[in-house]
Amino acid sequence: MKDFKDLRIVFMGTPEFAVASLDALLKAGANIVGVITAPDKASGRGLHISQSPVKKFAVENNLHLLQPDKLKNEVFIEELKSLHADIQVVVAFRMLPEVVWNMPPMGTINLHGSLLPQYRGAAPINWAVINGEKETGVTTFKLQHAIDTGNILLQKKFPIEENDTAGTVHDKMKLIGAELLVETIKGLATGNITEKKQTDIAEDNLKTAPKIFTETCLINFDKSVGEIYNLIRGLSPFPAAFTKLKEKILKIYFAEKETIQHNEPPGKIISDNKTFLKIACSNGYISLKDVQIEGKKKIEYPRFFKRLQNRIKLSFHLQITLKRKSRN
Repeated sequence: MKDFKDLRIVFMGTPEFAVASLDALLKAGANIVGVITAPDKASGRGLHISQSPVKKFAVENNLHLLQPDKLKNEVFIEELKSLHADIQVVVAFRMLPEVVWNMPPMGTINLHGSLLPQYRGAAPINWAVINGEKETGVTTFKLQHAIDTGNILLQKKFPIEENDTAGTVHDKMKLIGAELLVETIKGLATGNITEKKQTDIAEDNLKTAPKIFTETCLINFDKSVGEIYNLIRGLSPFPAAFTKLKEKILKIYFAEKETIQHNEPPGKIISDNKTFLKIACSNGYISLKDVQIEGKKKIEYPRFFKRLQNRIKLSFHLQITLKRKSRN
């Protein structure tokens, strides 16, 4: 076994979430011999070239950087081989071909934002909050053919609070995950970690975490206030749950819930036009607090009301776009 600081590590990641792990490894004294991240891309109205957060961090810390367009490109494969990595680390990166993940002698490990085997997939943080989970966690595991199914190395749990959003869970998780990743690599270096097959973990009702699509974000006010509240939390700050005011999309980033029996039809707006605006659900109300009207800046309530009065004079009608049974 090699000492932790002697291990040659190649790190793969793209977003801010991955930066925390790369930073933690460097601070722990890890020998990062290469960083793989997404190519630069043009974005925004001016098509300015944007760099991934991982690239910016790597450049600032003088790390060897690779940005392949295709992971099976022969030139990239040869350059990756030349780094002679003992182990590869993947945090919030794209799927790897076997020729890449099977290259180093100690394999490739991934940091995943759930307690595997629960919430395999692209959006584990979002779906844990959307489903109203009371806890989540992070898992380090060995990559293999099927996505998110490799042998588990270490896991760490933490609670999801009542008012947590996907954003706040993300911020907690990136730090907890970074610590777990360092602990995992140190444990692998000393041989103190026993791999655990996911098939050996008895789990009832396995939940998945598929990619979030636009239709996922559309609020159906026929559902319970708890389900809608969790959807808003689970999609905040991005991509955000939404409904429609006339033909305008209204994104809702933060709301409060009120569980109470009432006779209002789901989707009806209740307001005094000054201090509150809430929307009826099947068993209560959702009060809007932090919203964004299509084409406008994000705005906190109650300034929301003033803007609506000035621009659309509160003569809006909430359009429920999901099918529901007609009511007399």
